[in-house]
Amino acid sequence: MKKILIAGAGGAPSEGVIYSLLRSQKGERVLGMGSEPTDLVLSQASKKFHIPYANSTSYKKYLLKLLCSERPDLVHFQNDLEIFHASLIRNDILATGVRLYMPDHEVIDKCVHKYKTYLAFRDAGLIVPRNLMINNEDDLREAFSTLSDDTGKIWLRASSIGGGGKGSIPTNDYSLAKAWIDHYQGWGDFVAAEMLTSNTVTWLSIWYEGDLVVAQSRERCGWTHGNRSISGVTGVTKVGKTCDNSLVSQVAMDSVKAVSSRPHGIFGVDMAYDKNNVPNPTEINISRFFTTVRFFTQAGLNMPEIFKDIALYREFPQLERKINPLPQDLLWLRGMDVAPRLMTSKEINSEVIFL
Repeated sequence: MKKILIAGAGGAPSEGVIYSLLRSQKGERVLGMGSEPTDLVLSQASKKFHIPYANSTSYKKYLLKLLCSERPDLVHFQNDLEIFHASLIRNDILATGVRLYMPDHEVIDKCVHKYKTYLAFRDAGLIVPRNLMINNEDDLREAFSTLSDDTGKIWLRASSIGGGGKGSIPTNDYSLAKAWIDHYQGWGDFVAAEMLTSNTVTWLSIWYEGDLVVAQSRERCGWTHGNRSISGVTGVTKVGKTCDNSLVSQVAMDSVKAVSSRPHGIFGVDMAYDKNNVPNPTEINISRFFTTVRFFTQAGLNMPEIFKDIALYREFPQLERKINPLPQDLLWLRGMDVAPRLMTSKEINSEVIFL
């Protein structure tokens, strides 16, 4: 029986992957590793291993020790920090006999650093909000002068590795923006951008040596606990909805090609609509599935299974449609400490009594 090792086990992004892999007909054994014991014990993985954080000096030593002792056939990482650091030692990982299914490191580096992603999008001629790296107070003043919308707002966020809208804030207040960057010690890391609308969409895809294997779009209908975040963004989707928009797919394809001439692995393109209703790419979640990948699995598209079948067996799915094979308008409803549900609007209306 082949074994698959999933990093970040116990956390929501990885547990969606593990849930999906455990439903594969081939029945591989799924192992988990992570740096938080209280997360690990919640994992569905059959064995759970504690290792240091990926940015620690001892990470490489313990990761390679685990790979040599357990001999998994495939290892997969599910957060930007670990993806980046594991990619740096990919030759050592491969030397243990374990397989990886990742883009080139240059692509990973470009995608986990948001300003580098922006430059790639801009240079490829994509429609994107203007971005400005904030190295000092003069840059911040220029951002308010040249990037602000009709209300005077700009969007600030960290460019460095991190998810969940790291450091993001919309503001029209220079003093607040300066204090915000000071708080994060973010001079030289924060980026200012033109404001987009709150309407967002994500395009999750798997590629193999330059060829698209499968892709599925999902609109986001709000963030979980968004009202408790100053930016309104938490990185945790509350309600997701399948969609099929040809413009979204084209922009996503162009975005992937902007960061890689030969895409290989997982590319998740996040987009937000501008005031002209054009989807603007804002980032690419590289080499990982998004947190709600279980949504697609329960709807009938098990992307982690497709991923591991390619990585382990070079088996590719037989799909009538490579792009958006799922029906439109399926809803994925999520909340804290309650089981998610796959539904339609009609089913919601049949269960809820509206007064």
